[in-house]
This record gives sequence, C-alpha cells and structure tokens, in this order.
Amino acid sequence: MSFTSLEFLCFLPVVTALYWLCPQRQRWAVLLAASYGFYMSWAPWTGLLLAGATLLSWLAGRRIAAATSLGLRRLWLALGCGGPLACLALFKYADFALETVGSDLVLGLVLPIGISFYTFQTLSYVVDVYRGDLAPEGHLGYYALFVSFFPQLVAGPIERPGHLLPQLRADHRPRWADFCQGLVLLARGYFKKLVIADYFALLADPVFAAVEEANGPGTAAAAALFAVQIYCDFSGYSDIASGAARLLGIELMENFRRPYLAQTVRDFWRKWHISLTQWFTDYLYKPLGGSRRGKARQICNVLIVFLVSGLWHGAAWHYVVWGGIHGCYLAAGLLLGGRLSRFPLPGRLTVWVRRLWVFLLVCLAWIFFRAETVGDALTLLLALPTGWNLQGLAAAQTLMGAGRLDLLAIPLLLCCLTLLEGTPLPTGRGSLRGETRWALTLYYLLTAILLGWLMLLAGDGETAFLYFQF
Repeated sequence: MSFTSLEFLCFLPVVTALYWLCPQRQRWAVLLAASYGFYMSWAPWTGLLLAGATLLSWLAGRRIAAATSLGLRRLWLALGCGGPLACLALFKYADFALETVGSDLVLGLVLPIGISFYTFQTLSYVVDVYRGDLAPEGHLGYYALFVSFFPQLVAGPIERPGHLLPQLRADHRPRWADFCQGLVLLARGYFKKLVIADYFALLADPVFAAVEEANGPGTAAAAALFAVQIYCDFSGYSDIASGAARLLGIELMENFRRPYLAQTVRDFWRKWHISLTQWFTDYLYKPLGGSRRGKARQICNVLIVFLVSGLWHGAAWHYVVWGGIHGCYLAAGLLLGGRLSRFPLPGRLTVWVRRLWVFLLVCLAWIFFRAETVGDALTLLLALPTGWNLQGLAAAQTLMGAGRLDLLAIPLLLCCLTLLEGTPLPTGRGSLRGETRWALTLYYLLTAILLGWLMLLAGDGETAFLYFQF
C-alpha cells in the first residue's frame, strides 16, 4: 500500500477517524493493527519478520535493564542488536557478499520493504537502554507500535525511542493546528512526489538508461534533474509521513532542511536525511572515537561512516563509491579547513557561489548513486567534456525527450518548490489573510496533484518512492 495508491487515500481517513473516536487506552491497539495491516499489504510474510525483530529487541531491553552483571548486559546487547542485523544482512547483503567472493550461488531473497529503517530503530532502542539513556519500555504494545508506526515505517524518518514513545503514550486531544499542518504537509509531499519527482524522472531516466549515447550537456542535465528528483521523492515521502502523523497528533522529527542551500558538504549532511545522519553520528561515528583522537583518526572515522552509509543505501559497489566520494569531500574539508569555501567575492554573491559549488559536488556524486554500475557512472563522467555545442545540446534534448514545453515547465516547477518550502506552516490561528492564502495554496496544490495522479493512473497506476528499495 504505497502512499500514492488509492487504497492509502481510503486507509488514512479511516484510521484517523477510528483513532480519535477510540478512548486513549485503546488507541495504541488501533494504530498497531493499522500499522501491521499497512506493512503486510506488500507481503504478508514480512509481518513475521517485523514482529520477530520487535519481540527480540524489546526482550533484550528488559533483560539488559534487569541484568546484574556486565557480562549479561553485553550478552543481551549482542542478541538484541545481532538478531535484527543478521536478518538485514541475510536479506539485503547475502547475494552481494556471495558475488563479491566470486561464488556462483545466488539466494535470490526478496528484500523486505523498510527493513533498513526499522532495524535501525530497534538498534537505537537497545543501545540507548544499554547506555542508560533510556528506561526499558514495559508495554510490548507501545514498543511494537514504536517500531511499526505506519507513517514512517517504510522510509523513515528513523525515529528515536526517546522522541516517539512518549508521544505514543500521551493523551492527545484533537487540535485544529495539527489538522491544518497535517493537510499542508500531505499536499506538499504529494506535490513534490507526483508533480515534480515523477516528472523529472521522465527526463533523467533515458540518459542513465543509455549511458553510451550521453554527452556532456545530457549528463549534466540528467545529474541535476536527478538531484531534484531524489530530493522531492524522499523529502516528499517525509512530508507525507509527517502529515499523516500530525493528523494523529504526533510530530515526527524533521528529516530535510533545504539541503541544496548548504554552503559546505558538511552542512549538506546536516540538512539531508537528518535522521540517518544523526543515527550514524550517535551510534557509529562517536563510538569509533569521533574527533577526540586526532585529525587522522577523525578522517578515518568519517570515511568509515560514509562507506557504511553507502552500503546501507544498497548492496552494490556504486553505492559504496557514492558514500566514499562524500567521505572524501568531508575529509578534504577537515584537512583544508575553510580554504575550500573562500571566494574573493562581495557579500551575498559569495554565499551563492558556495551553494553552487556544493550543489555541483553533490550532483557529481549523484551520478554514481543513480547509475546502474560503477562502469556506467565512469562512462557518464568521461562524457562530460563532450558535446558542448549546438549539435550536442540538440542531441541531449533528443535523448531526454525534452520539448519546448519542458524547458518552460522545469524552471516554473523549481520556482514553485522554492516558494512552497520557504512558506511557514499554518498555525491554525493566523489572520484571515494568512488562512486565505494557505487555502488558495492548497487549492492549487491539489489541482496539480490531481493532474499528476491522473497521469499516474493513465500509466501503470503506481510509482514507488526511491527509498523503498533501501
């Protein structure tokens, strides 16, 4: 049941109504049943895997808290973390590992959707209990809901138990502000996904599917278009997740903060997929020593984190290379300090030059992320210096299937996206003028979304979010 399916459009209002009609003590059961129904709609057997990871990590947390010796605490820590990690390794990385060592054996296991995300949530719970940062959750139902909460189950944000669990237990009351913000977040997310991301994909995909035919303008345009596509696709999912949760009175953590306005690559990672960046910082970078053991060790830790991050995104070498490139960017920043971002230009112009520089670096890395193989990515990079003439521009336009209307639609959509993200969410108690502006904005958004949905239904009827595969 994808967020872009008609089933979800019926599912969400029904769950929201049942949630608010039920007494507080029963709401967790309504949401838990809805979350498992939502998840198992893709493949019923995956519910058993989710339940197993939930039960093991919940039991490990309780045993860690009750253990009387360090040895027992470490044993339950290993079990609570090792079980979910073993499942993740089996379903996501087994074939990749076998291929890497040259084996002819192929297991062909189907990757359970969302397993990377809920595995990290169970790990954070067990580790937090072990560190003493969190008291173990005694109610299995509330903990199971924390792991499986349907808005963020499949593609995040990766919630921390200290943030989400208290909200699931709280006695919420319906608030007009929550409903206003929830609807705006839903509309913004669907606009990003159906109107921008899916449209930009139509233009970028042909280049990545025919890398031998690509030239410099085509490669550059495809990389830039994909940068916007993946942002609108993933941040669109996060907006829809936050909007659905807000309708239930629950506030998910912010996952994106206009990352393409970052002035350094380090700042980019503070704004992009924030929940994953913070997870790796707290549970991998800091335990490795962080920046406490000298510059060389810090650079090594950064490279490890980004190589692991690349592997987390997918079991293929081009994801590892993508992570390694970002690791090298940050390592260069640590070695050279602020010298890379110093431009002898006046005032505001310097800010935009820095932003453009970071965007170009990020787009360069996106080529490896989007390409099917490392070889395809290298082919596209070698094509970058070619075709920078009128004939090359025409060839790139033909390969992408872009017409004159597309050349007008692309900047118009980018302007709409900029204005939409720069406008604060409604408070539900603003002036008549402010509420009227948001009402008109919602009207235009819903009109555009409806057109996008009609185009979707005219095709194959559904498009998956990119991060579903991770």
